[in-house]
Amino acid sequence: MIVVTGAAGFIASCLVSRLNQDNFNDIVVVDNFSVAKKEDNLKGKKIKEFVDRENFFEWLDNNYEEVEFVFHLGARTDTTEFNKDVFDLLNLNYSKKMWNACAEYQIPMVYASSAATYGSGSLGYDDNEATIPLLKPLNPYGDSKNDFDKWALEQTAKPFFWTGLKFFNVYGPNEYHKARMASVIFHTYNQIKEKGSMTLFRSHNPDYADGEQMRDFVYVKDVVEVCVFLMHHRKNSGIYNLGSGEARTFMALALNTFEAMGVPADIDFMDTPESIRDTYQYFTEANMSKLRSIGYNKPFYTLEEGVKDYVQNYLLPGKYY
Repeated sequence: MIVVTGAAGFIASCLVSRLNQDNFNDIVVVDNFSVAKKEDNLKGKKIKEFVDRENFFEWLDNNYEEVEFVFHLGARTDTTEFNKDVFDLLNLNYSKKMWNACAEYQIPMVYASSAATYGSGSLGYDDNEATIPLLKPLNPYGDSKNDFDKWALEQTAKPFFWTGLKFFNVYGPNEYHKARMASVIFHTYNQIKEKGSMTLFRSHNPDYADGEQMRDFVYVKDVVEVCVFLMHHRKNSGIYNLGSGEARTFMALALNTFEAMGVPADIDFMDTPESIRDTYQYFTEANMSKLRSIGYNKPFYTLEEGVKDYVQNYLLPGKYY
């Protein structure tokens, strides 16, 4: 059996589909299933068992001998939430419990970290584990992810294989439920569909023109491909970046969305809200050489390829992955 936590969410539900494609059908999905807004993400998928996250560790104590792998992707991901207790409960303490259980039962695991751990990027975007204790995230979400990365590296009891993945700006199908935390591409598509135009944040940094703020946008199909690779690889434990490796501008993202929709580009700008202006990242780009060095050699979707696939094959027809 393969366990996937946060399974009704964005990335994890895509991973379940990807595993099904390779005929991994004995999948145990873990989530807070009282949140009905995400239920469509798991429709039609081959699943062995649904386990509520509150009951998971009791379930694992009774079933660990049958568990082959754990993907711990469940987390609170709201970067605008500033209640540290929420993140301590779900992102830090629950993850520690998952790690300890996988270490005790020697179950290999992959868990979700985040590029939010890099903060302003003043120390760069290299997944060098020696720099992790020096990183200064810009919000409690980033803190919670970095706190767990630091804790994991300090442990003497470990799963026999483990990997933390620093997800950069992931976009793609199955994020319909994420509201304001959905990708910019999702919001761009909906704005264009509703108004025929798109509004981007104005730059408040003299080094960047309006719309030229840059992010490493990574397509969710690449993310799950890396997860499947690691499930089979099971060596070279550690913390790895997971982005496309190429920063692109928000302007390029918007223009590609207009093109994929067959709509003339119409872009204007609004001031970045003051509540996030001081913590706004103007540039992120994953150094992907570490993952490449352990044998992951598949090409990543370009922004053009990913946006076209997402818009034309999922958003326009309203489909799930």
